Amino acid sequence: MKKNLFLGYEFQPFIAEAIEELGFYEPTEIQKKMIPLILKGQSAIGQSQTGTGKTHSYLLPIIEKVEAASEQVQAVITAPTRELAQQIYHEILKITKNSDIVSRCFIGGTDKQRTIEKLKTQPHIVVGTPGRINDLVKEKALFVHTAPILVVDEADLMLDMGFIEDVDQIAAKMPEKLQILVFSATIPEKLKPFMKKYMDNPQFAHVEPERISAKNIEHVIIPKKSREKVNVLHDLLVEINPYLGIVFTNTKAKADEVADALIAKGLKVGRIHGDLSPRERKKMMKQTRNLDYQYIVATDLAARGIDIEGVSHIINYELPQDLDFYVHRSGRTARAGNSGIAYTLYEPADEDALNRLEKMGISFKHMELKKGEWLELPALNKRKTRQKATGDEIDEKAKSLVRKPKSVKPGYKKKMKYKMEQIKKKERRKKNRNK
Repeated sequence: MKKNLFLGYEFQPFIAEAIEELGFYEPTEIQKKMIPLILKGQSAIGQSQTGTGKTHSYLLPIIEKVEAASEQVQAVITAPTRELAQQIYHEILKITKNSDIVSRCFIGGTDKQRTIEKLKTQPHIVVGTPGRINDLVKEKALFVHTAPILVVDEADLMLDMGFIEDVDQIAAKMPEKLQILVFSATIPEKLKPFMKKYMDNPQFAHVEPERISAKNIEHVIIPKKSREKVNVLHDLLVEINPYLGIVFTNTKAKADEVADALIAKGLKVGRIHGDLSPRERKKMMKQTRNLDYQYIVATDLAARGIDIEGVSHIINYELPQDLDFYVHRSGRTARAGNSGIAYTLYEPADEDALNRLEKMGISFKHMELKKGEWLELPALNKRKTRQKATGDEIDEKAKSLVRKPKSVKPGYKKKMKYKMEQIKKKERRKKNRNK
């Protein structure tokens, strides 16, 4: 029987049981680094790419430290999106189902007054979006002054979305001796003042990805050529017939445009972006999890902080402007050891970005889908190198065949140039015939 390496942490029986049920046997790199630090009560910064198991790296030790007999808030977990907050909350429920630990999720788009009425008894663990948690603290409905632990999840995204001020206000109401746990894929300079303010000599756990992208993801680029891009996308989706495919665009308007075009072509398509109302987003997430849709068109909101199970294919309708997001997008597939494919539809203007991604360590297959048949195309950089090399060879040959005359007469340069051009034309014709 396979030995469960989580047993070494000596978690309470209900946590050990939940770990078994979740099918966890060996801690991931970020879990190995963070769990002991959190159990010791140290503030820490965890930096790792998406899909590395960071959520459980803080949930397991936090739940271990909660005293169920005390009816006080003991941990506050903040997340930048409602979907991520709900996702974390559901993971907490899975771990605490055989215990007396009470957790609550507070997010925008829900009835605040009803929430306040239910807060007569304070939960042990609070998870939610910073704005809503801060509102409840200001209303004196939620008492965070008793909680010694604060988690800031997806901190760089929190910064981008303008929520760090709310997190700052929540932290200011918490105990002076506060264990802060910051998790982020990147640590931007603008995040450092917040960390310096609240974190005294934090431990830093950085898990360097072995590769820029998971090894079980295949990356394929497909040229748009002279066709309508949405037609190329439609043919690709029909051909690959994904279990669940996410199509990424850069803007909400483009997501709607692409989704509408695919629906008009007869595909059943869902969409996830920031312009959906809270109710619509909740309904869409539920339908996605129930596999009511085979295709989802989304903005980068779904690339970070939303874990949709069973994503078999990622399709970049547009390359992200920030190329780091390519990794976050492709990381939505090939989760938990599964394999996945990331397709990118590209135009000539995208070639520079693709070259930069290759320099970052991503290896692309160059393919074209023609009348239902896959054709392998030359690699982008190889094709350029070959064209350049071929041109250089012909130039060198022409120069060697045309020599400067011994007695130089007026106009000799023009004659030499003409002869060289004639030889080059002849050589090119010969090479084309050979091909």
